Amino acid sequence: MIDFSEWFHNILEEAEIIDSRYPIKGMNVWLPYGFQLRKHTLKILRNILDRDHQETLFPLLIPEDQLEKESIHVKGFEDEVYWITHGGLTKLNKKLALRPTSETAMYPMFSLWIRSHTDLPLKIYQIVNTFRYETKHTRPLIRVREITTFKEAHTVHGTMEEAEEQVQEAIRLYKEFFNSLAIPYIITKRPPWDKFPGSNYTIAFDTLLPDGKTLQIATVHNLGQTFSKTFNIKFETPTGEHEYAYQTCYGLSDRIIASIIAVHGDDSGLRLPPKVAPYQIIIVPIIFKEEAEEVMKACEEIRYRLEDSGFRVKLDDRDIRAGRKYYEWEMKGAPLRIEIGPRDLKKKVVVVARRDTKEKIEIKLENLEEKIDKILHDITRMLREEAWKKMRENIRTAPNLKEAKKIIEEKKGIISFPWCGNEECGKNIEEKIKVDILGVSEAKKKSSCINCGKEAEYKAFLAKTY
Repeated sequence: MIDFSEWFHNILEEAEIIDSRYPIKGMNVWLPYGFQLRKHTLKILRNILDRDHQETLFPLLIPEDQLEKESIHVKGFEDEVYWITHGGLTKLNKKLALRPTSETAMYPMFSLWIRSHTDLPLKIYQIVNTFRYETKHTRPLIRVREITTFKEAHTVHGTMEEAEEQVQEAIRLYKEFFNSLAIPYIITKRPPWDKFPGSNYTIAFDTLLPDGKTLQIATVHNLGQTFSKTFNIKFETPTGEHEYAYQTCYGLSDRIIASIIAVHGDDSGLRLPPKVAPYQIIIVPIIFKEEAEEVMKACEEIRYRLEDSGFRVKLDDRDIRAGRKYYEWEMKGAPLRIEIGPRDLKKKVVVVARRDTKEKIEIKLENLEEKIDKILHDITRMLREEAWKKMRENIRTAPNLKEAKKIIEEKKGIISFPWCGNEECGKNIEEKIKVDILGVSEAKKKSSCINCGKEAEYKAFLAKTY
């Protein structure tokens, strides 16, 4: 990809993912093909969460006094809130905010629902749109003003230990989700100055895009008792005492779709993992006048066979040249293309073209379903291995700040380095390199901080970010 930014903008349009011409900056329309990609991605997520979470739906509007109850939280969003001041022509007595996130919408209700320790744990989630007045340069699916695919889970627990366990469980859920999408990631604890407003700490998942910048794709927050004390979320213990609950929340957004597109794409267009592809298999008839009817009949029979086996299949019977169909479906990232012509029928075979490797394979019609299933699984494996390899190759260590800055400027990617953990030292590192500290993980061996020379408490990561 010569210019990732241009490629990304073009592929969203050419592959009919979204239309960014909606007359409000930072708000886009999901086109049917993109919406199907989104739908299949969210289906995976819902299947994972529905094991022990319940899906719900809260109102879009939040009263001003509720939003402002948690001062630290609202301060993190005060520059981004959209306000409603009128209902029709009538000025409202109380301004209403379009949710930037839903803590202040949900938690007043939690205080009504939770009375006893028997009401715990509470685990709910919703997938909704949120609004943030993004002042930076907007970019479809990555930096927008209407986040149309905002998944937020919220949990309530009786002890800090249970909340900590839920944080670890949320991390496991997200790892399973991203693994199914073949998306590589690093998991770090955000530095204190970059945590979610009102949280005790924030854990983040970041992936690396082809231009060498990282994209935050999910976050997990331990909220402690910050919000339960603000919104009076208390429960009666088995001994009859009343205590404030402990909470967690974790979310992700449209950036999931952006990462699927960006991480796996190539110069020919999309390369979609089979689990989320709108069509997993495209059947293209190779028609000559004499055997046209026979070929079309065979194509339809194969389509029915594959659909009955649970595959998402499209028979492309448009009256255009086969080469144009190949180009379009390759660009749209369909994992497999099946070509069927008169000669193939006589041999009782089909030609299968893989999108990931562009390899063509001749397959006998006998046991076609099993063979197709095996190939689709192999495509996911190949995409996963390739994506992880690229990411690992772009995580580099630096012996000093000068070298770190040089690597970031010349090669981009992610820099790994030892850090003492002191906030002033960390901010000093960011100032010197002009790049953000993504986050930290525990140092597994003794070393000295790259900046101040004190003993390093963490292994930290630097990167240019979106």
